[in-house]
Amino acid sequence: MKLDILAFGAHPDDVELGCGGTLAKQVSLGNKVGIVDLTRSELSSRGTIETRAKETEDASKILGIHIRDNLGFADGFFKNDKEHQLEIIKLIRKYQPQIVLTNALSDRHPDHARAQQLVSDACFLAGLTMIETSYNGDIQKAYRPKNIYNYIQAYDLKADFLIDISGFEKQKMDSVLAYKSQFYDPNSKEVETYISSPHFLEALKARMIQWAQIIGTEYAEGFTTPRYIATDDLMKLI
Repeated sequence: MKLDILAFGAHPDDVELGCGGTLAKQVSLGNKVGIVDLTRSELSSRGTIETRAKETEDASKILGIHIRDNLGFADGFFKNDKEHQLEIIKLIRKYQPQIVLTNALSDRHPDHARAQQLVSDACFLAGLTMIETSYNGDIQKAYRPKNIYNYIQAYDLKADFLIDISGFEKQKMDSVLAYKSQFYDPNSKEVETYISSPHFLEALKARMIQWAQIIGTEYAEGFTTPRYIATDDLMKLI
């Protein structure tokens, strides 16, 4: 399946937290959307690989995305090297997305910044004809996405552009809350983490509202871009 948008996350729930509203909105507009998780979050302090897999399935259904893959890289220890780049190149060439979304440029979890650099490098390399890959026995053609954008995570980075997700904020939050093992549960006996605090979810929603006020809407998500955004029509930037 050829995709319009392919979102990468170092861990299951990264994409939902960072750009779930944007993906839900684009699906509603008729775009083909997919998610690739790099790891299974096996180092997570809460839940298990099995519960996270079921939660990921539930979150995907809520967003209405078309495909979801997991590359099974080592949580906390994957590298930006040839071996890992080639696995991402294969998926870029398989799905041929016009836009790739990936982790924040800088963040509190070291996997996040490393993932964005890995995905960005792989997107460039996927366009080089001298790099040969195959998928299910078929030789793949070189392909490079048109744009790569980074969603914002824990750190309060300055957004380069904002997407109005008004009307899709509940879908986003429902997809986040599908990860029941990870977020606030007053009855949970598991260790408290950065994201399991009730204030984390409040802050997540507050940030969407804060961004939205800047553009005069109700809810928004922020993104950064390593390159200038160009258009052939000023009116497209309204």
